[in-house]
Amino acid sequence: MLKRYSSRSNRIDQSFLNARLMNAQYYDRIAGYFSSSILEVAGEAIESVSEKVRVICNSDLSKDDVLTATAAQNAMRKEWCSSTPEELPPSLSPRLLKLYSLIKSEKLEVKVIPNDVFGLIHGKAGVITCADGNKTSFMGSVNETYSAWRLNYEILWEDDSKESIQWVQEEFEFFWNSPYAIPLSEFIVEDIHRIAERDVISTIEEWKQDANPAAAVIEAPVYRQEYGLWEHQKYFVNLAFEAHKKSYGARFVLADQVGLGKTIQLALSAQLMALYGDKPVLIIAPKTLLWQWQDEMNHLLDMPSAVWTGKEWIDENGLKYPAIGSAGIKKCPRRVGIISQGLITANSDSMQYMLNMEFECVIVDESHRARRKNLSEGKEDEKPQPNNLMDFLLKISRNTKSMLLATATPVQLYPIEAWDLLNALSQTNESVMGNSESLWRKQPGKALKLIMGQTQLSNMDPENWHWIRNPLPPATEDRINIGTLRRKLGLRDDQFIVEAGAYFDLGISEQRRIGRIIDNGFIQNHNPFIRQIVRRTRDFLENTLNPETNEPYLKKVEVELLGEKENEAINLPPYLQEAYRYAQEFSDLLSKRVKGGGFITTLLLRRVGSTMIAGENTATKMLNWGNSSEDELEDNYGDEEIDASSVKNLTEDERGCLERFLATISLNKEKDPKYHIVYSQLANEGWLDKGCIIFSQYFDSVYWVAENLSRDFPDTPIGIYAGGEKSGILLKGKYTKKTKEDIKAMVKRRELKILLGTDAASEGLNLQALGTLINLDLPWNPTRLEQRKGRIQRIGQVNDKVYIYNLRYKGSVEDKVHAILSERLENIHNMFGQLPDVLEDVWVQVALNDIEQAKRKIDDIPKYHPFELRYERGVGKVEWESCVTVLDKTEKRKHLMKSWNE
Repeated sequence: MLKRYSSRSNRIDQSFLNARLMNAQYYDRIAGYFSSSILEVAGEAIESVSEKVRVICNSDLSKDDVLTATAAQNAMRKEWCSSTPEELPPSLSPRLLKLYSLIKSEKLEVKVIPNDVFGLIHGKAGVITCADGNKTSFMGSVNETYSAWRLNYEILWEDDSKESIQWVQEEFEFFWNSPYAIPLSEFIVEDIHRIAERDVISTIEEWKQDANPAAAVIEAPVYRQEYGLWEHQKYFVNLAFEAHKKSYGARFVLADQVGLGKTIQLALSAQLMALYGDKPVLIIAPKTLLWQWQDEMNHLLDMPSAVWTGKEWIDENGLKYPAIGSAGIKKCPRRVGIISQGLITANSDSMQYMLNMEFECVIVDESHRARRKNLSEGKEDEKPQPNNLMDFLLKISRNTKSMLLATATPVQLYPIEAWDLLNALSQTNESVMGNSESLWRKQPGKALKLIMGQTQLSNMDPENWHWIRNPLPPATEDRINIGTLRRKLGLRDDQFIVEAGAYFDLGISEQRRIGRIIDNGFIQNHNPFIRQIVRRTRDFLENTLNPETNEPYLKKVEVELLGEKENEAINLPPYLQEAYRYAQEFSDLLSKRVKGGGFITTLLLRRVGSTMIAGENTATKMLNWGNSSEDELEDNYGDEEIDASSVKNLTEDERGCLERFLATISLNKEKDPKYHIVYSQLANEGWLDKGCIIFSQYFDSVYWVAENLSRDFPDTPIGIYAGGEKSGILLKGKYTKKTKEDIKAMVKRRELKILLGTDAASEGLNLQALGTLINLDLPWNPTRLEQRKGRIQRIGQVNDKVYIYNLRYKGSVEDKVHAILSERLENIHNMFGQLPDVLEDVWVQVALNDIEQAKRKIDDIPKYHPFELRYERGVGKVEWESCVTVLDKTEKRKHLMKSWNE
């Protein structure tokens, strides 16, 4: 029988929905979008359904979003969070708890289906199996929301005929069983429960009473707009913050491999410390990373900060705070200030002002740049001669409660480098390596030999007591032995030094306990290095099972490298061979006249090794050195200091080389062999569908390739991600300026599948949606190459396998270095986790035809890791996601907006 309902004449939720659902057996529903108000109208009636309720919903996901389980979960999470359910009024909590209970009990099942599979599902319908087993069907305009059933004008037809029921059921089953229909994500289900019990902490002082880090971060953008934090990230933040809350503060080296999210761990640690204390927080980073730091803190943590440019502070909104002289550095307008390492290495007068201040925390990124000058094997016990950065760290360490150093390579070549970092942390902090009388600090050579197993302690030698007592590890490391010993000695948790004579005051049983501590692997398990250096590798996280989930801590992302084999080098066509020969000749001539200028003298070789157009632009500018502004390196080398003044008066031979080079290039620049490979991979190997990032050190290479791709793929938007105001989109050859945020958002929405970027601009860029990478040129600094790979081989990558193509010309500097390194490249990478920065010199030496010196440099690298250190492989369960107490975001931001003067 056909019945018609109109909200104009009566309330259809009462006259139809609740009446039919009460004590029904089944309810299958084709609804609109999933909403938390799904039970607001028929809550009790749906609870009374005896068997199962199934709802299929629209979704703004795309087909690409559901190709893998990871992508589907991530996309659903983003769609849910974009509706800001955490802003629902507390009065709705009972309904949310009912919804959570129904989903967890599996009485209610919800699936969503992407809109671009069948288009927007406008047809709303359902089938209800009543308590007596009879069925009825309905269809109409009504969505499964409060506004649809109660507020809107809606019409509905009910039909209990067999034909109608069968028809609606078939429609439902078609969508429900579609391979594109995916269950509601576990994150959404648990978030419904969290929001239902949500409680807001209104003041910083109230938060400090418990100081739960989860309350400050659980509703930050990193959780609501991104994918949250991984277990290893939460572990470090929790470790650092818990230590900071103690009187002695946090002192750690975070040495995670590239691509494991060091910046977000350090930034969140900084935020928590800034909230907990009242002193300033200082972040020291390379020049190329300053804006990445500010951007990630602002967009991932809703955390204001200011960057010091040397002349003024610039806050997260781009607002400038001009300063008068170097003293202006003391007047940071935000609680967290970011400065460049370059100011320290250049001995800027502003650094003295920093050394006169007290800080809550100091964070140093790329801290391996702080090192001793007298660095060589066998000289570990010599008095260190620190470079400017290390000297600054040794001094400022005394003026801060907590200090966090970050580097992917705490040991570049020599073990003493790790000791130097810990020594910087040790200043006025006895928890790291004890006090100034500690053997760990006075005898670094022996300390390193002990750790490397080259010498051992014997429990029969009372002198070994000194390695244990200063510092005595915390009780948490061995509660039975170390914990008992600390209690016998009467040490508080914040005391780490035991007087030398205390050993003889102990009874025989406690002296034997000390012997057991040594025999049980004190050096291997309780030394300062393993305690203070936290290093997790991708391999460790991908192959270690999380006992909570029985799955690896990190999803494995396999990398397939192309262009690495000898026969995969690109043959230089005759015209390019000639041009390259002129570039090599020019570099040789220039190097004879300009001593110690390896970077500038090899510039033309570097640039022509990228693209022919980059080589042409460089040669043209070199011919005009001294006559035009030298801005070509902007956005290419970041903090490299380039001084062309010493070479701008070119000799006749040098000028002749450049002119012959230009004549050859200008006739053939449209026949660039690298471009043809890029085009072929995109068009013929499916890399366009997978999504591709193309990297170059040089903006002119990036733009030229982008222009050509826009010509060859006219209907595909081509993205450019670069510094300054240079980011934009090319479509059908037409350029439109875009912000970096626009570009990143388009990549995430998969609206942009080809992106070209420069190294300096792309630090910290997360490209999990792209599955392939092409290196148009190979940076001579090996870390840059690793950082490029880290853009796609990173947490949240939706593909199980990513592809990387390294382009190099046969016979080029890159090819020659590759040949020299080929036998040891993999071994070196495996030992250090990445290639040490010091290998950059090898490229310069090869470019200047000093092959023997290059080989000697490589031979200096040990064939086995000199420091097989058992790092603190910190990872474990840190439960934040279910946290129901939330620090008021306005209050949090207000505290972080305070200046250093407040």
